[in-house]
Parts: sequence; C-alpha cells; structure tokens
Amino acid sequence: MAKQTRDELRHARHARIRKRVTGTAERPRLSVFRSLKHISAQLIDDTTGTTIAAASSIEKDLSVSGNIDGAKAVGGLLAERAKEKGVEAVVFDRGGFRYHGRVEALANGAREGGLKF
Repeated sequence: MAKQTRDELRHARHARIRKRVTGTAERPRLSVFRSLKHISAQLIDDTTGTTIAAASSIEKDLSVSGNIDGAKAVGGLLAERAKEKGVEAVVFDRGGFRYHGRVEALANGAREGGLKF
C-alpha cells in the first residue's frame, strides 16, 4: 500500500468532520481553506448547496496576505458580509486543518465581527 500524502490525509480528516457538520439557511457552515500563500472562507447552506457569502486574502480591496493578520481580516470581512445577508450564527468547518495559527485567527476575526459559533 502506498503512503498517503499530506493532502490525502487532510481530505480524510475533512470527510470525518463533514459527517457531523452540516450547514442550514439559518446556521450555515463556515468552511475554511488554507493554501501556502492565502486563506479563504465561505458560508455554505448545505440543504440547497449554495454559497451565501465568501471572503479571501486574494481579493484586491482587502490587500492582505495569507498570514495571521490577513486571516483575521478575512474573518472580519466574512462576518461583515454575513451580517448583510442576515446571518448571525454559523457552524465552523476547519476543513481538516488544525485549529491553530491562521485557521484560529480567521475564526477569531469572524467572532469579533459578530458571528456566533
């Protein structure tokens, strides 16, 4: 049997998490993706399969990188966009990443922006 890559292991962790975590229209799933340079997040209603709001460190108007400060800014921007859509509470989906560093900073930024989870 071939050794699994880090990405394959992350996908397996994410699948385990997704068995339990689902988003609804009232309480969407806050899904996080972290690449080497950037971080992005979106609010997903799994009942209809639609994205309610999204934010990323790639956006021109945000002008941040994917570091901890940038992740916090992305979380705040996502919370602001969620408020505009009438979303107050979310379910956090760390995407198989450790709740540490940039993922934690994004969550804290979203909490400071007013999202409850």
